[in-house]
Amino acid sequence: MNAQHGGESRRIGVWVIGARGAVATCAAYGAAGLAARRLEALGLVSEDPVFAGLDLAPLDALVFGGHEVRPGSLREAGLELARAGILPAALLEDVAAEAAAIDARIRPGIVQSCEAELVGASGASRERGLAAVERLRADLRAFRAAERLERVVVVHLASAEAGAASPPEARDQASFRAALESGAELPASLLYASAAIEERCPYLNFTPSIGASAPALLARAEELGVPLAGQDGKTGETLLKTVLAPMFAKRRLRVLGWHGYNMLGNRDGRVLTEPEHKAAKVRNKDRVLKEILGDPELHSHVSIDYLPSLGDWKTAMDFVHFEGFLGARMSLQFTWTGSDSALAAPLVIDLVRFLDLAARRGERGPITALASFFKAPLGGGDHDFAAQHERLLAWARGAV
Repeated sequence: MNAQHGGESRRIGVWVIGARGAVATCAAYGAAGLAARRLEALGLVSEDPVFAGLDLAPLDALVFGGHEVRPGSLREAGLELARAGILPAALLEDVAAEAAAIDARIRPGIVQSCEAELVGASGASRERGLAAVERLRADLRAFRAAERLERVVVVHLASAEAGAASPPEARDQASFRAALESGAELPASLLYASAAIEERCPYLNFTPSIGASAPALLARAEELGVPLAGQDGKTGETLLKTVLAPMFAKRRLRVLGWHGYNMLGNRDGRVLTEPEHKAAKVRNKDRVLKEILGDPELHSHVSIDYLPSLGDWKTAMDFVHFEGFLGARMSLQFTWTGSDSALAAPLVIDLVRFLDLAARRGERGPITALASFFKAPLGGGDHDFAAQHERLLAWARGAV
């Protein structure tokens, strides 16, 4: 890959936490397929003509590597997705050399000891605290040097951690540093985010895990000039909620209740069977309604159930009960069936390109213009998808 920028070779690293997971595998094979012109750029927001003048990183400039805690290979992960009807089987052969090169760049990740068995982390490192952060930083430096990269964007795609509240050890930079030096067992996403920020790598959290949302890391990112994006990618049912709920609000229809029922079958679905892991996901999916509709007492419900036979496919069924003129009570019902990974992977590529642009612009901290991609966007703001997308367009034009 020899993308040109300003007459010089330009390569952007994409360092993925959870590098052989389903989303990461679709993103890696998808980026290679796009670079080789074997795929259409369907699902990529950044390929909309409105962004054509932004000098975004070319798709053939992206170089993938990452950390992983589970055994296996990228090809094995790709074959699993091909059997599920998600990755084209021909693509596995067309970009086999690129996939092998990515596999060679994947290093052992870290995980909390209490979660190692749940996520099948037989290949995980047992380092903690500062030792873990320093080793992760060394991996990022080695990747950047070996691949001659202009910049590395770190992307968190690992399975959701238990709990979403920032631990007291990360309330400020001094406390966080003390916890690292003492070897305290902290959420792995904090350690990955810390390593990225210390290496001045733009950081993307596509999961509900804490990542860079802790006060200590937000402050450090501002201090070091590191752009951030997150958290909890918005790809399916919640995307629909943020499109449909504003319709009810703008038409002054009173939503009486909104029930959502989700079934999924991949490894993330297995992890979400654990109540502490599910809590943050459910909260992020549910709270957007109350905020958009301006009714903190709204009767709403979200469930997530694991159905192993679905594999990487997910089905969401929603029932919306609402009241209109003359007190007439009506309902909206919809079913959404899709592949989480095929929906999420192009957005990951988009966000890498946008974060690279933010870094070149000298932006730092949460890039709030990227809120449309997330259920719980860093920096907050309105959840109305149309309004969020308008902010993205304004940011692209340099108006914000």
